[in-house]
Amino acid sequence: MPSTLCEDMARQVLEQCIAGAAPERLPQALLEEPCAKALFGILVEGLSDRFEPALANCYARLFSLAIPGADLAHYERVRVTRRVEGEPARVIVLSRVTLGADVAVTSVLIDAAKRRFPNAQIVFAGPRKNFEIFAADPRLTHAPVEYRRGSLAERVAVWPGLKTLAAGTDTVVIDADSRLTQLGLLPVGDPSRYHLFDSRSYGGASNASLPNLAAQWAEETFGVAGAKPYVAPVGKISDLPRNYIAISLGVGENPAKRIADPFEPELLRYLATVAPLVIDKGAGGEEAARVQRAAGSAASFWEGSFAGFAKIIAGASLYVGYDSAGQHVAAACGIPLISIFAGFPVPRMFDRWRPKGTAIRVDNPDPAEVLARVRAATNTLE
Repeated sequence: MPSTLCEDMARQVLEQCIAGAAPERLPQALLEEPCAKALFGILVEGLSDRFEPALANCYARLFSLAIPGADLAHYERVRVTRRVEGEPARVIVLSRVTLGADVAVTSVLIDAAKRRFPNAQIVFAGPRKNFEIFAADPRLTHAPVEYRRGSLAERVAVWPGLKTLAAGTDTVVIDADSRLTQLGLLPVGDPSRYHLFDSRSYGGASNASLPNLAAQWAEETFGVAGAKPYVAPVGKISDLPRNYIAISLGVGENPAKRIADPFEPELLRYLATVAPLVIDKGAGGEEAARVQRAAGSAASFWEGSFAGFAKIIAGASLYVGYDSAGQHVAAACGIPLISIFAGFPVPRMFDRWRPKGTAIRVDNPDPAEVLARVRAATNTLE
């Protein structure tokens, strides 16, 4: 099936859900492999990014009928916020898979779990590159789970391994609204010892950020107040200039987050007058080439793991970037930051994902206007 037809179907279902007229079931064609990118990139993300409880319910109902093994009753039970009971020997915290979410949300829950259960083994279940952000934390161990962003079948292939991992009777599972369980629909472990932070519904119509909501949920669940995001990457980065600005212009797979040319070259030209620049080349390919062209030769570049770049951010005098993982690392490390936040479908998404620091909400993505706002923010921080 042509990708445009898949996209049209996904958008139609999304619009129906938003209008309160969701279909009884997802179209079968939308569940087939050729439509996987549209199914998740348009429909699932579209429902999730609005942080609307009614849309979370719509997702749960539709996808519990579409995902083999999904259990709506389980989801409804474990999403209820309740206090963790007992003293488990092991606490498994499920990765959200995306790097920024694991810093902004999952790390808050890890922090609370470590404090609530000082004698328990705390296990981070998720991809290796995500664990690397926390690998220097001696309290944290890693259960490798590699999530594949392919067809529906490929995405749920991690489920049997998760069930085995969580099978112990002395194990508590903390689900940070993880893609590993398809946002809580795939049951893992005993539901009485399973706690889901339903980040798409928790907080309701408030404008609170996800780190603050995660901390609030952690206090209700663990009885631990003041849990905070953190990072603990291993290693040391050498040969960096003094008082540098760390920069990431990556936007993942969402070009709507990017400000059109000539914004990036003009931004980097301006920032180079403020301090030396260290720029992340991201995943390589087009992003790396774009960043290199925009910066010219007036910068140092990082070509390596995200955990390595997290170390660079932690030593910076300022972080500047689009809405991406780097901003959450900077916030967790207490580094002054300027986040250029564009491409959000509704204001509540900005509220939820805005980092602690200077977040420039871009409603009008005019390059000159956004650059002027970055200049003003930089002057305020100096």
